[in-house]
Amino acid sequence: MFLFTFHFLCPKQLRLPAPPRWSPDFPGCGRPGRVLPRLLAQRGLGPPWCFFPRGYRSYRAENLTATESGFSARLHRVAAAFLPGAVDELRLELALETPARLRFTLRDAARPRYEVPLATPRVRGRAPSTLYGLQLSQDPFGLVVCRQRGGRVLLNTTVAPLFFTDQFLQISTSLPSHFISGLGEHLTPLFLDTAWTRVTLWNRDMAPAPHINLYGSHPFYLVMEDDGSAHGVFLLNSNAMGESRGAPGVGLALSSSSASSPGTCASPDVLLQPSPALTWRTTGGILDFYIFLGPDPKSVVRQYLDVVGFPFMPPYWGLGFHLCRWGYSSTDITRQVVANMTAARFPLDVQWNDLDYADAKRDFTFNKKGFRDYPEMVREFHDRGLRYIMIVDAGISSSGPPGTYKPYDEGLKRGVFIRNATGQPLIGKVWPGPTSFPDFTNPETHEWWHDMVKDFHDQVPFDGMWLDMNEPSNFVEGSQDGCPNNNLEHPPYVPGVFGGRLQAGTICASSQQYLSSHYNLHSLYGLTEAIASHNALLRVRGKRPFIISRSTFAGHGRYAGHWTGDVGSDWEQLYYSIPEVLLFNLFGVPLVGADICGFLGNTSEELCVRWTQLGAFYPFMRNHNDHGTRPQEPFAFSPPAQAAMRNALRLRYSLLPFLYTLFHRAHSAGQTVARPLFLEFPTDPNTWAVDRQLLWGGGLLITPVLEPGQTKVSGYFPAGTWYSLAGDSTIHSKGQWILLPAPLDTINVHVRAGHILPLQEPAFSTAQSRGKGMALVVALSLDGFARGELFWDDGESWETFERGDYTEILFLASNDAVLSQLLRASAHLDGVLLEAVTVLGVTSPPRRVLANGAIVSDFSYRSDTQVLSVPVSLPMWEQFVISWS
Repeated sequence: MFLFTFHFLCPKQLRLPAPPRWSPDFPGCGRPGRVLPRLLAQRGLGPPWCFFPRGYRSYRAENLTATESGFSARLHRVAAAFLPGAVDELRLELALETPARLRFTLRDAARPRYEVPLATPRVRGRAPSTLYGLQLSQDPFGLVVCRQRGGRVLLNTTVAPLFFTDQFLQISTSLPSHFISGLGEHLTPLFLDTAWTRVTLWNRDMAPAPHINLYGSHPFYLVMEDDGSAHGVFLLNSNAMGESRGAPGVGLALSSSSASSPGTCASPDVLLQPSPALTWRTTGGILDFYIFLGPDPKSVVRQYLDVVGFPFMPPYWGLGFHLCRWGYSSTDITRQVVANMTAARFPLDVQWNDLDYADAKRDFTFNKKGFRDYPEMVREFHDRGLRYIMIVDAGISSSGPPGTYKPYDEGLKRGVFIRNATGQPLIGKVWPGPTSFPDFTNPETHEWWHDMVKDFHDQVPFDGMWLDMNEPSNFVEGSQDGCPNNNLEHPPYVPGVFGGRLQAGTICASSQQYLSSHYNLHSLYGLTEAIASHNALLRVRGKRPFIISRSTFAGHGRYAGHWTGDVGSDWEQLYYSIPEVLLFNLFGVPLVGADICGFLGNTSEELCVRWTQLGAFYPFMRNHNDHGTRPQEPFAFSPPAQAAMRNALRLRYSLLPFLYTLFHRAHSAGQTVARPLFLEFPTDPNTWAVDRQLLWGGGLLITPVLEPGQTKVSGYFPAGTWYSLAGDSTIHSKGQWILLPAPLDTINVHVRAGHILPLQEPAFSTAQSRGKGMALVVALSLDGFARGELFWDDGESWETFERGDYTEILFLASNDAVLSQLLRASAHLDGVLLEAVTVLGVTSPPRRVLANGAIVSDFSYRSDTQVLSVPVSLPMWEQFVISWS
């Protein structure tokens, strides 16, 4: 193997893994093409049993040249590709973009190909020093990326040949660890199984179930390395990725033991292998990789978000409780639901309606039967301090007589719909019947969409949009007229999409959009609709947009949040919602949550209580269920169940200042909101696979009950001191599992020593709570230190942080005192008082407490729990000092 030498070559101690074994006993592996088509026609998920020979040649690298940003080279194909449309000459570009970020692309050297239209950073020059070293194998071509310090190999594409044809691209890499997370959206644990696991990426309307491609595509993974370091890899490609179904291809095996066990040459695109290794396969585009060196997992996430964009800042009211049901069939019923919530003393910020409101299920209409006073209802909600959101589906009804439905008439006139092979609008079928699908890659569609949003908002002053069915979903396969018989509909390599065909459950792959074919753009549909909706809402309302979308792609968090779709009302789905929420935070979509109590099927009272307790700690909290199922609004249950749910909701509302501050840190600094334990404790391997607990930020640990009939729950507590949020117990952990009491009315929440949480008295809506008194919970470390912060603005204006129109307060505790520092001040906190400070971990009884130098006579201290409670009345907009001695 000849190596091009770079000035930042991997350290000498680097030892590359041996190439895959050649199995001479297997006929045909040495002569690709003789038996591989037959093998690949068989299906199987076990390890393949054909092997590439040592040093198998596919491309040869030539003409390595230094460039402004790094290096470039030409790749010349020297072996058969086994699939049609083989690209003979490739152009490799290596860009040393930052010390911790490397980008490499492989493109057709002779002609342009489709590339994902995602705005990514444009970097001039090369990083003067890097955390990574490189080796480039000339023949056969391969790239090795290692850590400069220690030489650990992070990416090694020499383990298998590169293939680059018109509709089949393959590249493989070894992995330094089995702990790999990401590659969503799927119903999986937090870390993926590397024992021949297939991952398919192709957005699909599908009720969440294991081993099936779901609503979103996020081709990004994060790997935890043995010493607690982490790195990430992002493939910027929106084409289908998944298992081959009977197409010719090449199997990859890196485990010599598999040679003796018969099987098939599996050909999923993202295939995790026990070596460990990973194979990417995609049906088009280019290979455009970013590698993020961390070196810790928080830094990996930040570096990924530097590329795809930081999350949008939600309005404050968006963090309150949302309520919806498919089946609120009139304004009277919807009003009654709100009245019932108030009568039962439950907080509520946002009332929703499903398709019940629409006339014949058509977007931007409302039916005059049950919703004749629809605009008045929404205005009434506003008068009560509530917000309102309704569903908007992607398909636009196309069956009405001309002149009867403006969205379609205008869209047809302005040419905004996706076209079929004959150049006419493609007609599918969704809830309203025959439908056309807006092409959100077309700038004119954005203008048309804005006009439709504005027209409807002028009638019904809604506050946000719920984007559904936007994979896009289609009730007929392809279109009402079928799909052409061409290579886009029937490519030589078909990934393992549910339904077996690219057009299953969606529109024809060969249909045409403004930027390219739907074959290339399919998984971007939800993202492009979210961008158009975000821009339309901003123009129409002049305030921060609030959008929740089902379909997502990399970069979605810049514009919208996500709910996890049509989850079932069962305990398994309750558990899976935790890794789903954690993964979307790693993907940069922190505003995420599952339908509380489940959407499909009937919930039970116990399940709904436990789901509400966990849902109080989803960044996006909504209860929503299907028509015809048991009612599951909080007021629909027994008094004890209602009391437990009420406690969970009041707990969430008291923590909203802390949660809002976390969203500010996500928006301004690329942090996560809901956080897996390994992100905070990467050097503790026991945290890596924990996905039945979650953190809010770095300071709040939530341990929910996820099984029926349980009154105790086991949780992992990383080394350190943890206080119950209620202040009634303390855990001094060495890094251990602890059994906690968890009766039905309780969810265990612990504060990590060293953190200060800002709280606020809860109310029935954020409009009421934002003016109420605040409090601090101060969790002292063993040396008496703690830190926290508060971000506060008007809660809904556009770009308050960017314009400097906000208040930011730093809280510090040390030397038996808690103080605040105003880092930036505005008028938004005027009139809000700090009314209580609770200090956890005060080891000896104080004799005197002072607030800004004045004696506080009515403080209290409990020796058994070491909790100091100090009632005060101090302006939050002024600096203060509270001390004890």
